[in-house]
Amino acid sequence: MEAKSDVDLLKRAWRNEKAAPEILHFEAGLVQRAREQIQLLEETLDEFTENRSDDLVVSLYQMDLDRALFLLRSYLRIRLQKIENYLVHISKTNLWNRLSEQEQRFAKRCIEIMEKHLEQSVLSRLPYGYQSMLKQSISSDEDDMVPEPQLDTFVFCKTKSDVGAFQLDDTGEEIVDLVADDLYVLRYKSIRGLVDGGRIDLV
Repeated sequence: MEAKSDVDLLKRAWRNEKAAPEILHFEAGLVQRAREQIQLLEETLDEFTENRSDDLVVSLYQMDLDRALFLLRSYLRIRLQKIENYLVHISKTNLWNRLSEQEQRFAKRCIEIMEKHLEQSVLSRLPYGYQSMLKQSISSDEDDMVPEPQLDTFVFCKTKSDVGAFQLDDTGEEIVDLVADDLYVLRYKSIRGLVDGGRIDLV
């Protein structure tokens, strides 16, 4: 069944973000609508309290408010944790464009603080060639000290519609028939395009 309400959409975004090893696109419009609905619920609850409305009605509205607050806060908290864990990697890849403006400001500030701290406490005391926070030494070809999300992680996923025969690897040897509403356990790397395109949900 297709999610219709913003609460359902927020729950889906929260579930996807929680299960995905990398940070996903920020759901700006959805988050803004959720904040507006939360504000409206808070105002309604205040009115009910002032008017001494039925306790059951107040309790039901409070449950709706608590649920919406939990989903929104948890969604944003998961994203901040991913930004902190993969800060440098995100800043150097196209994942940066998936962040909101506030998240980008947060990430920039974190990088500035981390660079200053490492420089003052550790890097300045190391021999020449070992003073990078990205590489073990100047002989390293890649940024081998930068944590990256593990895209080979297996995830539970559910297709929203029939995808058909889908190639899971570059060689074409692994092919699976993705049927609507079926549950699968697949490597995230193989289906990240489908997750990004909204054709498959993580569970």
